[in-house]
Amino acid sequence: MIWPWKRKSKKRMARIVIDGAINGDTRKLFLKAARQVEEREFPALLLRIDSPGGTVGDSQEIHAALIRLKEKGCRVVASFGNISASGGVYVGVAAEKIVANAGTITGSIGVILRGNNLSKLLEKIGIKFETVKSGLYKDILSPDRALSLEERDLLQSLIDSSYKQFVSAVASGRNLSEEKVKSFADGRVFTGSQAKELGLIDQIGDENDARLLAAKIAGLDDKLQPITLGKPKKKLLGLLPGSKLIANLLEQLQMELSNNGHVLWLFRP
Repeated sequence: MIWPWKRKSKKRMARIVIDGAINGDTRKLFLKAARQVEEREFPALLLRIDSPGGTVGDSQEIHAALIRLKEKGCRVVASFGNISASGGVYVGVAAEKIVANAGTITGSIGVILRGNNLSKLLEKIGIKFETVKSGLYKDILSPDRALSLEERDLLQSLIDSSYKQFVSAVASGRNLSEEKVKSFADGRVFTGSQAKELGLIDQIGDENDARLLAAKIAGLDDKLQPITLGKPKKKLLGLLPGSKLIANLLEQLQMELSNNGHVLWLFRP
C-alpha cells in the first residue's frame, strides 16, 4: 500500500503559504511542507508570501530549504500578496521567479534591533536591578539602563553583519550587483510596480499569474490547481467573529514582547 503523502506528484504543483510574521512556528510548518515537496517529487512549487518578515534565523532556514528544492529540480515561483517585506523578501528571492501585485508592499530590506530603556520609569516606582555578570557585555540591552557607546558600537557591528548577509542574498537571488541592491536597501518600502523597476520582482500579477508562470516553466498543464501543503491547524479563536483582527493584534503583541532585543528582518510601519 502506498500512503497518500508518499505518492509521487511528478505532474502536479505544490503550494505553500507563508502568512504573517516569520517565526519558529512558520519555519517548522514550512520545513515539514518542503520535505513533502521533495519526497513526492513535485516539479513545481508556488510559494505564496504575505508577511512583514520576522526573525533572521527562521528566514534563513526557509531560504536555505528553498535553495535545496531548486537544486533537486523543483521550479519555484513566489507570489507576493498584500505585503512581502524584509524577511519576506529574503525568503522570496530564493525563488526562481517572483510575481507581485502592482500595489503589493515590499522592500524594507534591512535589519532592526530594539531594546527598552526603562531606567527612569523604574527609578520613579522604586525598582532597582542588582546584576552579577561574567563579562562586561553580558547584560547588554538590559532595560534598567541606557547603552554605553561601546555597547552601541558592538551591536552596530552585529547589525552590519546581518545586513551584509541580506544584501548578498538579494543580489544573488535577483542577479543584481551588491552595489545596486545597496542603492535601495535602506529600509524603504516599495509598491510592486516600483519593485519591478528595481529588478526586485519579475512580473506584475496576482497569484493565478504566478501559478501559470510556474506551470509554464515546469512544463505542466496550466489548468491543474496546486496542492496546498503545510496548512496550520485551525484554532478555536478562528471560529469567533473578528478573529482575524484579534489574531493579528495578538501576533503583533507577541512579536513585540518575545523579540525585544532580537535581530530582526521585519517591516515595522
